[in-house]
Amino acid sequence: MTTSAPITPDLLTVPRKEAPADKQNLVGLTRPQLLEALIAAGTPEKQAKMRVGQVWGWIYQKGVSNFAHMTNLSKDYRVLLAENFTVTRPQIVTKQVSTDGTRKYLIRINGGHEVEVVYIPEEDRGTLCVSSQVGCTLSCTFCHTGTQKLVRNLTTAEIVGQILIARDDLEEWDILPGEKRLVSNIVLMGMGEPLYNFDNVRDAMKIAMDPEGISLSRRRITLSTSGVVPEIARAGDEIGCMIAISFHATTDAVRDTLVPINKRWNIQALLAALRTYPRLSNSERITFEYVMLKGINDSDEDARRLVDLIGDIPAKINLIPFNEWPGAPYERSSNNRIHAFGDIVNAAGFASPVRRPRGEDIMAACGQLKSETERGRREKVR
Repeated sequence: MTTSAPITPDLLTVPRKEAPADKQNLVGLTRPQLLEALIAAGTPEKQAKMRVGQVWGWIYQKGVSNFAHMTNLSKDYRVLLAENFTVTRPQIVTKQVSTDGTRKYLIRINGGHEVEVVYIPEEDRGTLCVSSQVGCTLSCTFCHTGTQKLVRNLTTAEIVGQILIARDDLEEWDILPGEKRLVSNIVLMGMGEPLYNFDNVRDAMKIAMDPEGISLSRRRITLSTSGVVPEIARAGDEIGCMIAISFHATTDAVRDTLVPINKRWNIQALLAALRTYPRLSNSERITFEYVMLKGINDSDEDARRLVDLIGDIPAKINLIPFNEWPGAPYERSSNNRIHAFGDIVNAAGFASPVRRPRGEDIMAACGQLKSETERGRREKVR
């Protein structure tokens, strides 16, 4: 389903309720945590491991949130679960559908905070862009999210919940072997810096990769970081997913402005960490994200310097036309300039696809995400 611009949010009239304070939400618990919770609620220890597998399958394979529907469990055990636990997703506040099929969800989490999640359908995949924080602390000057102050990290349940609500909306549960998956890829490229919320992101992605649940390959999960150098190797060791670098400049002077974390870990420190990323190879390359900003970082000299910097790192370079937002201090490079830049990178042996902007009419494109509550506050101030 698509709608024509301008987009009117599709208000969902049956919001999901937040979990009662006295009941524990099972979404987001790791297998060991779920085992511990079930035993504490009265599950006999000899049965607990089996019960974990059963409950896990209902939540993550079938998308069931009502214990009464978990029919391979006895009625008495379903009552025990309902008395002690909930299976709760975040609340969808609005859903917008772009003319190109991109879906953007504004979701409300505990405390009344809001974040945005984007689903991008393509011919060969369906990519879910997941948020890891409410707001962001990095203040990257080309990014709309970076203009919103950090409120807090998302919990594991809130990160996993984004996957569940997308699959709910797409009616994608009980997938049979060999069937095409609508949510086939996850990118941690939404609101926030994933490596500043490491433990919750790691646990959420472990749940996403669990073969008896959501069952996504680690190679179908990409974590994007602006360059939190001490956590990069840890991400490779403990998550094992693909990694993308929000790079965007070829000199420290320019990157200090565009990506201020560069003042703490500069380009050379970042590249040194990437050269030792676990499992790095031509089949598991690092993606360098490079937003194209008119007159800032898009010269032929920048292109040549970029390939010299990356050197022997197995990599591809995604060229991203700048997605403008109200009050943005930059302009998008022309198509001719982007392709001339790409030609230099390609000639040096690096794949450099130009990312096609998706969901621009609903502010769902790369760098445009920002919670609606924050937009509303600023509108009131103006």
